[in-house]
Amino acid sequence: MANGLVMEKVGVLVVSYGAREAAMIDAFTRSSNYNVKVYVADKQRNPFNLEKAEKHIVIPDLNVEAICKFAENNKNQIDFGIVGPEKPIINGVRDLVEKRTGIPMICPLKRYAIEASKVQQRLLFQKIVPEVNPRFKIFNPENYKTQRDVRKDVYDWLDELKNMAVVKPDKPAAGKGVGVWGDHFTTREQLFEHFMANFQHGAVIIEEKIEGEESSFQAFCDGKHLVPLPDTRDYKRAFDNDKGPNTGGMGSYKDVEETLPFMTKAERAKEVEIVNKIFKEWNIEDKTGLRGIPFYVAFIHTGREPKILENNSRPGDPEIINILPVLKDDFVDVCFKILEGNLTRIELEKAATVVTYKVPPNYGGYMDHFPELVNKSEIGKPVDLAKAYKLAKKFEGKMHVYPASMELRNNEIYALKSRAVAVVGVGETIEAARQNSLEGIKAIEGGALWHRKDIASKQHIEKSIKHMKELRHRW
Repeated sequence: MANGLVMEKVGVLVVSYGAREAAMIDAFTRSSNYNVKVYVADKQRNPFNLEKAEKHIVIPDLNVEAICKFAENNKNQIDFGIVGPEKPIINGVRDLVEKRTGIPMICPLKRYAIEASKVQQRLLFQKIVPEVNPRFKIFNPENYKTQRDVRKDVYDWLDELKNMAVVKPDKPAAGKGVGVWGDHFTTREQLFEHFMANFQHGAVIIEEKIEGEESSFQAFCDGKHLVPLPDTRDYKRAFDNDKGPNTGGMGSYKDVEETLPFMTKAERAKEVEIVNKIFKEWNIEDKTGLRGIPFYVAFIHTGREPKILENNSRPGDPEIINILPVLKDDFVDVCFKILEGNLTRIELEKAATVVTYKVPPNYGGYMDHFPELVNKSEIGKPVDLAKAYKLAKKFEGKMHVYPASMELRNNEIYALKSRAVAVVGVGETIEAARQNSLEGIKAIEGGALWHRKDIASKQHIEKSIKHMKELRHRW
């Protein structure tokens, strides 16, 4: 009951991949204005989603036909849908579901799924905000007859970049993925080998490697307005001190205000200005095509002009998990405003948040690097989340536990291959939020899971502050 009245019933379709969507579902079901029923099209039998869902279906490859069929079967109960993962967005889930069922979807249309082509993304920025692009060159297979010609062009470009290069395939998940000089290769031969592994699948970009500090910028969009969310900092590398391979993100933090500790207000304002410019000038007949979170931008701050490393047309994982638990507005109302085209602001609690992921022993090559730290007898055993859930209840909104790549089997929870479970700490300072996150992480037992211990640590933040001061001083 709300104000003595029966609460309005609202049905929401959630296309889910992991903890990001568990955080969305949590935000929906915490609604104080609506009686929310969630219909989840999920990658696996996520224990959190199963418990919260009115109806739950597993679609391991998240193919859009199966998602659409699920929506069709429940269309009389569903008011709108929201999509977290990029694959269904790239494959046109909104186009298909809206056409066949009339259910309005919160995510960009297929043609605005900007991460589908890194080449198109760079060319779009070149047209609207060329200053955000690092120096880059596009290599297209159809322009070359022999490998020798390709090698010559690549090496000539490396001469110009003094080898400080990043190799990116045009399409996501084609070939070997992104490779960075100094991380994935230290010789031109290694770089070229990586390049060719991608080149056989299609176009490849070689960009200048930029030195700086990264921030993740996200904005809600209703088609008419762009509402920026506070900046977050993501930890891509697997191991402490930013060592090891890149991952989907081992954790992230958000400060009390909208900037990060190493950024100035002017640097934040510049981000907002850049993204607004892209939004306004992108040649779109109907901007409702960009509804959702069309701008999840990885900025790198150089001390001078910020550069854009990439943009995605979806909420960040983990970065949106820093935002949803401290949303003051009802998330259902936010979604309705997005659909109506009248979302002009968003209110958040004045709080810092820290997300830490616990992941399986093979993730990021941990077992190969640190075999002595892995409890071998725990591998493949169920994971116990009960203590962490109990603790989260006790912490009253200062801690949230969101299962990700986990599966419920015969009333037991097992970690799968990817990031297993996220714990969000909320606090008056980053350090207080971090301690709350780590308390929850410690309470999760079994499965030989591990985590980075330095997410949002004072040392890591101080290092970023110092680095930015040095970079600003250079200019």
